[in-house]
Order: sequence, then C-alpha cells, then structure tokens
Amino acid sequence: MEKMAVESKISPEALPASRRLFVWAQIIVAFLFIELALWAPTRPLRNQWAGAAAIAILIFVAMDALIDPPSLTRLGLRLPTLSGAVMMLGIGLAAAVFLMAVVHLAGGPIPANPTWFPGFQTVWGYALWALIQEFILQSFFFTRFEELFGGAAAVWIAATLFATAHLPSPVLTVGTLIGALFFCEMFRRYRSIYLLGVVHAMLGLTIAMTMPDSVLHHMRVGMGYLRYHH
Repeated sequence: MEKMAVESKISPEALPASRRLFVWAQIIVAFLFIELALWAPTRPLRNQWAGAAAIAILIFVAMDALIDPPSLTRLGLRLPTLSGAVMMLGIGLAAAVFLMAVVHLAGGPIPANPTWFPGFQTVWGYALWALIQEFILQSFFFTRFEELFGGAAAVWIAATLFATAHLPSPVLTVGTLIGALFFCEMFRRYRSIYLLGVVHAMLGLTIAMTMPDSVLHHMRVGMGYLRYHH
C-alpha cells in the first residue's frame, strides 16, 4: 500500500474498501474506549477503560507500522520548521494573552483558582498530559481521518471528535473545539506535535487561571464533571 497523508499518492476516493473498514474500526474502538473511560461510574473502571484505550491505540499504530511503516513526518514525530514554530507559538501566546486581557477587563480575578498551582510539578504534569492528548488527536485520529477524507476535512472531523470528548463541560467543549481546529490545522501544515503540546498546555493552563471552578468543575469532563461538587 502506498503511503497516505503527507506522502500519499492515493486519493481518499481510491482507498481500498478493506483498508477503509479497517481504519474506521480503529477509530470506533479507540473512541469507544475513551468514552467508556470518561463516563465510567467509578475510578477503578475509569482507569481500566483508560488503559484499554491506551493499549488499543498503541496496538493500532503498531499494526499500521507493520502493514505500511509510517514516517516520522506522517505521525508528527519530528521537530517543526522555524516558520511552523513561530506560527504555533505566536498564535498560541496571542490567544492566551487575549483571554487573560478579556477576563481582566471584565473584572474577573486572575488566577481564578489559585490553589490549583502549588508548584512546577502540577504544570509539568499537565504539559505531559497535553502532549499525550496531541499524540492521540493528531498522530492517531487526525491521520486516520486524513486517510479517509483528506487533510482539510480531517481538520474539522478530528476537532469535532476531540470537542465531543469534553462533554458535558460547556467551557471545555467550546474551548477545545476552537483550540482543536487550530491544533489540527497547524498539524496539517507543519506536521509536528511537540510545540502543539506546549501550546495546548499553555492554553489549558490559561483557562484554568481565568475561569472559575464553579463552571470548570476542576477541568473535569464526562462523569467527573457531573459528579463534581465545588
């Protein structure tokens, strides 16, 4: 099979039916496991489904590598170009400053949740989680939607799927839809997840600093959002 995505010589319309079904099966199984983890009624069940999702995604990536070894470029596991780095960091920083300025002018406290940031461990932990999310969103879901529908459509489909995973939090669902459209478009253009992880963490922490916990519910989604008591 010819390489798809960045190096593709086959249009999505020419994708064999067997490959199309296999890609859809990967997407459905991975997203189902993620949703089961988010909506599990207990922490042990949530951890089990989260582990199943992680294992499934790694297995699917490995299976694809055996069938058609993906390049580092396709998966986004390379450093961005200088222009890409400037674009991603510049827009991300501008968005963070704009959000803080709007909240400040509206009279909101910054930080809105000062007890959330006891030290660098929290920040670094979230930064690592942001990078993992970008791998799942871009290197797994985006590349598969790109294979099925092409890059431009994949931006919208992958971003919508990512936002859906943040229901029922209104702030995070809307915020992640806007953010993921930016992340996916930057990935489509510059094909690197590393700085996207940095920008993702920066914007996520900005939301945590500017939005009150009464609406954020400690940045939780799924069942955790519904069961959280401020």
